Amino acid sequence: MKLKAGVLGAGHLGKIHLKLLQQSEKYELIGFYDPDQSNGEKVEFELGHTYFNSLEALIDAVDVIDIVTPTLSHYNCAIKAITKGKHVFIEKPVTNTVEEAEHIRLLVSENNLRGQVGHVERFNPAFIAVKDDIQAPMFIETHRLAEFNPRGTDVPVVLDLMIHDIDIILSVVKSPVKNITASGVSVISETPDIANARIEFENGCVANLTASRISLKNMRKSRFFQKDAYISVDFLEKKVEVVKMKNAPEVPGDFDMILQNAEGLKKQIYFENPEISLNNAILEELESFANAINTNSKPVVTLRDGTDALRVAHQIIDCF
Repeated sequence: MKLKAGVLGAGHLGKIHLKLLQQSEKYELIGFYDPDQSNGEKVEFELGHTYFNSLEALIDAVDVIDIVTPTLSHYNCAIKAITKGKHVFIEKPVTNTVEEAEHIRLLVSENNLRGQVGHVERFNPAFIAVKDDIQAPMFIETHRLAEFNPRGTDVPVVLDLMIHDIDIILSVVKSPVKNITASGVSVISETPDIANARIEFENGCVANLTASRISLKNMRKSRFFQKDAYISVDFLEKKVEVVKMKNAPEVPGDFDMILQNAEGLKKQIYFENPEISLNNAILEELESFANAINTNSKPVVTLRDGTDALRVAHQIIDCF
């Protein structure tokens, strides 16, 4: 069954969501709302989607509300949709405060609805290709660097960029956070443009995260180190490296790569090349939400996931 969908917000990302919902076999795009009437009418004229002149009218006309507005308005938009019995997809970060996120999560549960947060890197084909190989990582290093873009500078770089990597890390480290230290520097914005954070988990895992929106080149890489394996994910280029070790054969082949430690234990190094199935990650996340609604199942990125990532992000910001 196609779900009737409406988009709140017709900015850069909102227009992408409109296009993809229009393409999707799982949704019927009913229209969109944008508080800037001139922008709404312009998008309606350029893209042909129906512009609703009120938020309430759009909510009444659909089953699913896709919230792609500035973060500060996420909470009010979501509450209005949920109280009218609508499922909500909310772009990251889920809300401005953890308290708001918890309230949304509670309301969605009480109304037996579904909610998903737009942490799109979970649907990146490179991450999908190796996520099952990431087992109990003990050291993680992430770099998310971007060239300067005025869009998004109303929030610290932690909420703008680093939160993607926070969500990925929390999804693979199955342990509570023990301690966080961080530093951030404002260079061109009123909020930090470059930040580094160290997250220590109770199981001993350590994650070192760097994010910058004033770099000369773009980079989105994460490296995972675990027992007998090293896994690198390039979210930007959609490439992976998987290097693993196993006990060396008694009689190694001529081309086998063998390492011997101080105790004399020999390990064979080998490389894996997981198949990467290229996709449109935003379309994939939107359609996965439709599946969760239609099968009454848990979304891939739950409201709890979004809240947990937001909580860690604010703990990092509080260190500045």
